[in-house]
Amino acid sequence: MTNTTVTVPTSSTSPDVAAATAQFLAPIVVDLQALAINGKQAHWHVRGANFIGVHELLDNVVSHAQDWADLAAERVVALGLPLDARIETVASKTVIPTMEPGFQRSEYMIAAMVAQIDATLVGIRKAIIELNDIDLTSQDVVLEIARGLEKSRWFLSAHIAE
Repeated sequence: MTNTTVTVPTSSTSPDVAAATAQFLAPIVVDLQALAINGKQAHWHVRGANFIGVHELLDNVVSHAQDWADLAAERVVALGLPLDARIETVASKTVIPTMEPGFQRSEYMIAAMVAQIDATLVGIRKAIIELNDIDLTSQDVVLEIARGLEKSRWFLSAHIAE
């Protein structure tokens, strides 16, 4: 009996489409990872009269950001490409603005997290437009992330809206 090797491509998507798609999804993964890390920092250090509501809401933002990062990363890997979201890569490549360390009033933490969501949405909106001509399945992934981030933004900003 002879053993034959069967080679199965890692993806049915062309390598050019995969590479073009990954150039938009990889930065989204990096920014969502940064958002999750900074969100947890805010969660631990928030202070103020509405502490518990903001504290719990920040945990939801973190959980969703982690889920969305995983969704986008798995799309890249499903296309047959590796992804680099190691902590040093996230720190050096994110567009997320920095956050002050230590305890902060809830109004500051909310404003800081909204600014970070807004920075993440810039790349997401660009990806939505560009992926329309490249890969509609990946565009759908990014649309799902955008809907969720916009909802998180709304929930946060409602705490400080007048």
